Amino acid sequence: MRILVIRRDNIGDLVCTTPLIAALRKRFPEAWLGALVNSYNAPVLAGNPDLDEVVAYTKLKHLGPGESALGALWARVSAFVRLRRAGIDYVLLATPRFSPRLLRLARWLNADSVVGFADGSVASLALGHATPLSQVEGRHEVERVFALAAHFEIDGAIPALKVVPDRDERAQAEALLRPQPRPRIAVHISARRPAQRWPVERFAALIEQLHDQYGASIALLWSPGPSDAPRHPGDDDKANEVIARVGERAPLVAYPTLQLAQLIGVLAACDLVVCADGGAMHLAAALGKPIVALFGDAPAARWRPWGVPHRLLQPLSGEVSEIAVGEVVTAVGSLLGIGAAPA
Repeated sequence: MRILVIRRDNIGDLVCTTPLIAALRKRFPEAWLGALVNSYNAPVLAGNPDLDEVVAYTKLKHLGPGESALGALWARVSAFVRLRRAGIDYVLLATPRFSPRLLRLARWLNADSVVGFADGSVASLALGHATPLSQVEGRHEVERVFALAAHFEIDGAIPALKVVPDRDERAQAEALLRPQPRPRIAVHISARRPAQRWPVERFAALIEQLHDQYGASIALLWSPGPSDAPRHPGDDDKANEVIARVGERAPLVAYPTLQLAQLIGVLAACDLVVCADGGAMHLAAALGKPIVALFGDAPAARWRPWGVPHRLLQPLSGEVSEIAVGEVVTAVGSLLGIGAAPA
């Protein structure tokens, strides 16, 4: 049997799909199991033992220096043609929504059966095996995606999230962090949407208080680059201001993560993670790290950290800037077993 899982969206979405992949591998140990992803989220699956192949293509908005749109499109078509010739039995459209475009791709790949989510539209009736979206409303993203497992007679407990750190990236992070005292706490300051961005001065105050109260050292993580970069805005200015404000008052290792493998490696080397809702949070959960999650207006029931001890802080306003430093410090302490858990 040959099974292809398609998940072409964000990092956290793909992380939340790894339990389904693990369950398919357990159910069909002799099958060829592949994943079609994009170059942006593909490192999530690097080293994943449940997959025989990861096929990644580059979206035009993710083109790097020296990469041409024509070259990216040619590579994409070549990959799709190779999959079409592979004799795929099942294509799983693992994004919990109905996409006519993805259905057209799955049918073009000439799979015997297409498994996905139906929204009640006439177009979604063309799915060979459909899970109604109404059945997964109000559930976590992991549970939504895993609903597709029922089409393969898979039941029981949902497997854990799975991300495998690159050995060299983890070793490099550990070498930088090892001289610092424990606990080693990763503080990730980048967030894609404005409602998820915590102010600079609070990050600086948090780092100082984590050191003063718990003796912690900090790995300061961020997406590098200028904030006005058109394709990939970065947080160099924000990180530099945090570093300047903290000064010598707390042990701090600055760790910009240009590549996703770097981010996974340094998260694996830390003891606890403080971050906004987003890809880094889901990676930390897949690595088994306790998490203090700063939520803005995202639905926490769907996107909270899965399968790990965590404290989720979310103001009623949906503005993460309203979370006080003391709330985060208390939440960290509760996860470290110091003091009472926040109300």
